[in-house]
Amino acid sequence: MAARLTMHQLLYNMRKTNASDLHLKVGLPPVFRVAGELRTPPQIPPLSAEDTERLLREIIPPAMLPRFEEKGDLDFSSFVDTEDPHQTLTQQEQPNPQAVTPASADPKRKDRFRCNVFRAGGAMHGAIRRVRPDIPTFEALRLPPVYEKLADETSEGLILVVGVTGSGKSTTLACMLERINQKQAMNIVTIEDPVEFHIHPRMSIVSQREIGTDVPSYSSALKYAVRQDPDVIFIGELRDHDTVLAAVQAAETGHLVFGSLHTADTMQCFSRIVEFFPQHEHGFIRSALAASLKAVCAQRLMPANQDVAGTGVVPATEVLINNAVAKERIREGADTDLPAIIASSTQEGMRSFTQSLAELVEAEMVTLTTALEFAPNREALKSRLKGVEVKQGKLVGKLKG
Repeated sequence: MAARLTMHQLLYNMRKTNASDLHLKVGLPPVFRVAGELRTPPQIPPLSAEDTERLLREIIPPAMLPRFEEKGDLDFSSFVDTEDPHQTLTQQEQPNPQAVTPASADPKRKDRFRCNVFRAGGAMHGAIRRVRPDIPTFEALRLPPVYEKLADETSEGLILVVGVTGSGKSTTLACMLERINQKQAMNIVTIEDPVEFHIHPRMSIVSQREIGTDVPSYSSALKYAVRQDPDVIFIGELRDHDTVLAAVQAAETGHLVFGSLHTADTMQCFSRIVEFFPQHEHGFIRSALAASLKAVCAQRLMPANQDVAGTGVVPATEVLINNAVAKERIREGADTDLPAIIASSTQEGMRSFTQSLAELVEAEMVTLTTALEFAPNREALKSRLKGVEVKQGKLVGKLKG
């Protein structure tokens, strides 16, 4: 009889298949996300409630179990030694019981995983993301030059990277912070839940604080962050009134602040932030954002033409630079004017999703069909590509309006 499925085997399989995510849910087999698509390994039976609980308890740090039992939700990260090629989904032998370790225990391990464990329907479920062991470059991520310019030339103010879940925000922000670390002598303080990429000090000094391990809450960490003589502050997620207010205040006092926000594009970013504040504070926060904001970078990941791109997904990007015209519109609440400002300011480094999608199609990184599926405005994309020959595999077609 085959040995029971183990968490180590599942995590090894993530590495083997280059999966970005693993979902463990009662009543389903383990589900992997590979190149943006959900896939289920063959011949793996559905998991029972006992299976999911046993698997997830293998990876939860013991000190965090009481927090999970109280809250029903838990975020944490772990380093896992998945080097052993014999530890596969069908392996008969039990894995090394020391294979899964808390993230703080051994930062030199090969693979790092960001984990969310939660209760649903009275049972334990999990979503696990594999974090790349290295911090990729702007070129490897296929980000436009304006991202690197922002990291190199911005010394104070607020830079936001926004997108839906799974759009690569954390990786992009790690890339920008690593650029500063490599090129400038700065004191970088990060506040994350959990820490994903370890930034090893180069020219800069770095302190990475993890919620639940190093500090109890974002509000507590942010309260003391400005007293730690930082030049750069990274807030893992702007999730409520207090984190937004702290980010803006730090940016207003001469710090360079990076943060992420869950929103689809640059325009929606502002309404999302304003929602965190009561009505009578809307004018205040808009004025503060207009004064402190430097840029908003939105992104979404799309299935790529692997033969050309060399990867399963590529980002489509939208960038708003907070110039004088944008400041006025943000202050006035005229967010619907921002797309027009972006479209007319490409010489400043701004770019729209339509421009980004057109460039990806022209470079054959994505198919026209995929680009149209992700386009916020299909007619605008068609118009931009009108008359451009687009290769689709071995065929050459011409888009006709």
